Amino acid sequence: MSDLVKLKVDTEACIAGGQCEMIEPDTFLVDDDTAIASVIGTGSLPVDRAAEVIDRCPAQAISIVNSDSE
Repeated sequence: MSDLVKLKVDTEACIAGGQCEMIEPDTFLVDDDTAIASVIGTGSLPVDRAAEVIDRCPAQAISIVNSDSE
């Protein structure tokens, strides 16, 4: 359960709901000018926390980066 996964934000899908930033402020930031969330810091979270952030995103714009493809 302590395995870390890297997250990304689909900027085309993001609606700046702010749930990601509220749940994990050290990992996500909603830009005041563009109203788009971005990953900050390492962009990594434990699997269980990542699943919660992904589930709570109203636009379903957050996903786990597949290490094989990126």
